[in-house]
Amino acid sequence: MSQLKQIQAHVFCIGLQQDRDTLNKLMAFSMDSSLGDFNYANRIFNHIHDPSLFIYNLMIKAFVKRGSFCSAISLFHQLREHGVWPDNYTYPYVLKGIVCTREVRKGENIHAFVVKTGLEFDPYVCNSLMDMYAKLGLVEEFCQVFEEIPERDSVSWNIMISGYVKCRRFQEAIDVHRRMRMESNKKPNLEIFDAMTMKNVNCWTNMVTGSVICEAIALFGEMQIRGVKLDKFIVVTLLTSCAQSGAPEQGKWIHNYIDENRITVDVVVGTALIEMYAKCGCIEISLEIFHGLKEKDTASWTSIICGLAMNGRTSEALELFEAMQTCGLKPDDVTFIAVLSACSHAGLVEEGRKLFHSMSSIYHIEPNLEHYGCFIDLLNQAGLLQEAKELVKKLLDQKDEVIVPLNGALLSACRIYGNIDMGERLATMLAKVKSSDSSLHSLLASIYASADRWKDVRKVRSNMKNLGIKKVPGYSAIGIEVYGKGGNSGGVGNLSHFGTKIALPTPHR
Repeated sequence: MSQLKQIQAHVFCIGLQQDRDTLNKLMAFSMDSSLGDFNYANRIFNHIHDPSLFIYNLMIKAFVKRGSFCSAISLFHQLREHGVWPDNYTYPYVLKGIVCTREVRKGENIHAFVVKTGLEFDPYVCNSLMDMYAKLGLVEEFCQVFEEIPERDSVSWNIMISGYVKCRRFQEAIDVHRRMRMESNKKPNLEIFDAMTMKNVNCWTNMVTGSVICEAIALFGEMQIRGVKLDKFIVVTLLTSCAQSGAPEQGKWIHNYIDENRITVDVVVGTALIEMYAKCGCIEISLEIFHGLKEKDTASWTSIICGLAMNGRTSEALELFEAMQTCGLKPDDVTFIAVLSACSHAGLVEEGRKLFHSMSSIYHIEPNLEHYGCFIDLLNQAGLLQEAKELVKKLLDQKDEVIVPLNGALLSACRIYGNIDMGERLATMLAKVKSSDSSLHSLLASIYASADRWKDVRKVRSNMKNLGIKKVPGYSAIGIEVYGKGGNSGGVGNLSHFGTKIALPTPHR
């Protein structure tokens, strides 16, 4: 911190104390959980004339993690008053503050604003709202949010099931579970399994692998009752289920089983434990397991780098990325998603730029959609929209499934930074590909609204009506609570909706 203070003094001397990029880096380092100082960061924040959305998100997240929920909510209102538009990184922490203070009316207003900002289709925000309703016992509300989600992931289904269980609506929980299995071809047929008179460890492994967390844990308990000895493949599958569902208690239970039954914690089991604890917010335990591994492969290094990044310890994540190479291990495409995501979360533009370009020039890894998504998200957050646009232009020969989400994310950034000209051009271009997508038109209307161009807003709405495009109805008043840390874990984020962020990857292969 002493070096940081010297750098800050130099920043003041050369007149960069209000430079956005400089402030983003200064605040990111000051807020680092392992190296920074929150009180010092808060003092810097109080002297910033026009904080960026990135800085607001850092502060809101820090207040919530420190238990200062009212301060986090107050900062959200300040953000809006200053004309800054929240994104899908903002809402989960704000909503958590609402839950902890039990201020339902404020939550109702925030949910209404979610609809106004066009984020009611975002999977992060939808899952957060659902879980919030469930924790407040508002069954009808979380059911309605669930039914309006365009594409449900495993997190959405698990929130729905656990929400009913929390509200002691057990029959409804069973019904949703059955519905989930009917709507997906990936779930196992339990009736066939139950009819088997002899079940060996392979049968049990296949069943556990194909189950959701509530099924998997139940099967684990039944295996113990029947005296079936678990192998490392079953425990790895169970730990992965716990990681994806954010279930730390069940994960610790399985870890205890590993210790009690002397199952060797090799690189495979160790990586599963690292991922599970990291995604459940227990990063110190992840680090302890990682450093205790006798052998480490690319997957285990990637897993701990992911974990540090998702828990806000960006500096350590990047340090381990360097240490990994010092140990003679070559990073792969998944490792780069992890470090690029870390840079995105911390607003480290220059570092992210170097890493992205080094993929092809040094490591001979061709960036894919996820890498472009992480880097473009980083540029968007920093307000470098022109650079992001030029990067997307290089992909013009790609299919629409690749180009549309990236341009859609850029369109969302145009809304946040009020770049109307670029927003109009992007909206016109995207309309030729996905003219019936209501989120596209909603984003353009939001861009006009942020600039008080209400005539253009009405024109967009009128055009939607003429084209027969209907926006999914939102709420004007509702009760709210938030989805916790484990909710957004799991593979690379869904890019099918505009403005979606790239989530940290699952390092298992």
